[in-house]
Amino acid sequence: MSRVATAIDAAEAAGRGAFVGYLPIGYPDLATSIDAAVALAEAGADILELGPPYSDPVMDGPIIQEATQAALAAGFRLRDTFIAVREIAARVDVPILVMTYWNPVLQYGVDRFADELVAAGGAGLITPDITPDAAADWIAASERTGLDRVFLAAPTSTDERLQLIAESSTGFVYTVSTMGITGERTELDAAARTLVARLREHGVAHACVGIGISTPDQVAGVLEYADGAIVGTALVRALRDGGVPGLTATARALAAGT
Repeated sequence: MSRVATAIDAAEAAGRGAFVGYLPIGYPDLATSIDAAVALAEAGADILELGPPYSDPVMDGPIIQEATQAALAAGFRLRDTFIAVREIAARVDVPILVMTYWNPVLQYGVDRFADELVAAGGAGLITPDITPDAAADWIAASERTGLDRVFLAAPTSTDERLQLIAESSTGFVYTVSTMGITGERTELDAAARTLVARLREHGVAHACVGIGISTPDQVAGVLEYADGAIVGTALVRALRDGGVPGLTATARALAAGT
């Protein structure tokens, strides 16, 4: 059974939706990023989403880009991903997904990456820039290791594409709220509600909405129709401006929206 799906089901059983929180690994340094992730889980995140910094973050907005570039400048290496996951998993019992662009996994070795992630206590991967039809090696590795594979669905996805995503994803489908890069938006695109409904028609049991969610009210609004709300930029901004205490306060406020 998927640990991620189990966490979503547990939130539903408690009468709320799941809160998925994103943080980059290595920002502002590796030790603080580990403490921040632990604090995020302790403040109410049901699932942690950790991002290894990457030199060409095509989906990331300016706040996350700023953080990941700072982490790279401070010496982040991909192997630090497994150190972070291992230390966080030892301190909190929350599923940890790694959200990564595909090229670092490919360069590291798909099977090697999967094996080290399992050994560290990770739950799976979110892969924003690879589609199921191009992910045969990753699908095979995830089947072998039991890792969840979370693919993205966008408002522009065809029904044929949504069916493939539904059949290939485990844990949940990452439902993109609006087209464009990550960041905070004053109003969420109504297309997200329609997209979740379309995913349901294709048999998706767990759909979590991300991109643009930054306030407790937006979290609550998304959870009217989705199983989980994914927040990134607001948390990274809080960590940047207020350190781990600032992050904790923001995470608690967002968790209250569930």
